[in-house]
Amino acid sequence: MKEEQKSPHWASFALPLARLLAVCLAAAFALGAAGGPASAAQAVPTSKSASSGAVRTVIPLGRAVGIKLFSDGVLVVGLSEIPTADGSLTPAKDCGLREGDIITHINSEEVDTIEEVQEILQTVGEDKLSIRAMRDGRQVQMTVQAAKCSPDGSYKLGAWIRDSMAGIGTMTFYDPEAGVFGALGHGINDVDTALLMPLSSGSIMYAEVSDVKKGTCGAPGELHGTFQVSRDMGDLYANTKSGIFGQLTDDSLAAGAKPVEVAQRSDVKTGKATILSNIAGDKVEEYEVEITRVYPQNDNDTRNLMLKVTDSRLLEATGGIVQGMSGSPILQDGKLVGAVTHVLVNDPTSGYGILAENMLAQAAEASEHI
Repeated sequence: MKEEQKSPHWASFALPLARLLAVCLAAAFALGAAGGPASAAQAVPTSKSASSGAVRTVIPLGRAVGIKLFSDGVLVVGLSEIPTADGSLTPAKDCGLREGDIITHINSEEVDTIEEVQEILQTVGEDKLSIRAMRDGRQVQMTVQAAKCSPDGSYKLGAWIRDSMAGIGTMTFYDPEAGVFGALGHGINDVDTALLMPLSSGSIMYAEVSDVKKGTCGAPGELHGTFQVSRDMGDLYANTKSGIFGQLTDDSLAAGAKPVEVAQRSDVKTGKATILSNIAGDKVEEYEVEITRVYPQNDNDTRNLMLKVTDSRLLEATGGIVQGMSGSPILQDGKLVGAVTHVLVNDPTSGYGILAENMLAQAAEASEHI
């Protein structure tokens, strides 16, 4: 397999945790672009208000944080030829392995990291081995023989695999009663396959925004920043289509903040609203927006409303909605309405959002499956 280093998906906002077999790739969790390319150890408690049907209150945050995620199994993100003494071989492709498969076992040994896969391949050598993988929610099994790569003498399958990702996103809410936080408003997808990354473990870390690349028509902007790998402040328990969720172990971010009521769909209306966002340093500010449309209920869609940035300060600083603002809480009439999730490629002043009640429902559902 040719040794190569790929450019990161959002280079300025990435940590090199997303690795490929014989390839390194840094990836970030940026806000999706619409209209164009755009293991927790214990169960998480559900707040009493969520289960009883009483008024739900949470603390809206809007703070940028670093996020690192380790996959459950290793994800196949591509297939490649291997140069050998007998010519180019493609063992992974020949045995039926496909892009998007999640390898969970090799020769009955569970694998979650690239290093574990590499160690098994070098130990087994030219002997045949079995691979167990998940494909579209079902288990598949195949037999393969690794090929000896001529340039370095190592044994390879000809599969590019990823076991982790890292980047920056925005925290949406913290539920102090349950100790649960939600962020992003959408899932963390692999940048090559667009598949939701299967979560084994992960955490959030302290981060600061250093500068902003302004968005323009046809070219969404992005926040640039750094995060502290050694300063975890919470553990992830779910990566879902409606956001990432976890337990906050350091609640200093929410210190002194007052909980607000979570709006129901029936409460949300078109008109003035605000968002909380962190576009410089670690400072969270409130900016004016307008909700221009609320969409009919659709359980399979995380784009529940459309909004437009009207605040001159935010327009001047970012051009509107930019990569990295994903998860910024949306407030209306003193209630948490939802979170920003997408930006329109051809109009960076506008984007989509998910309803907060949908994020909280997903957080509770995911906690039941830990």
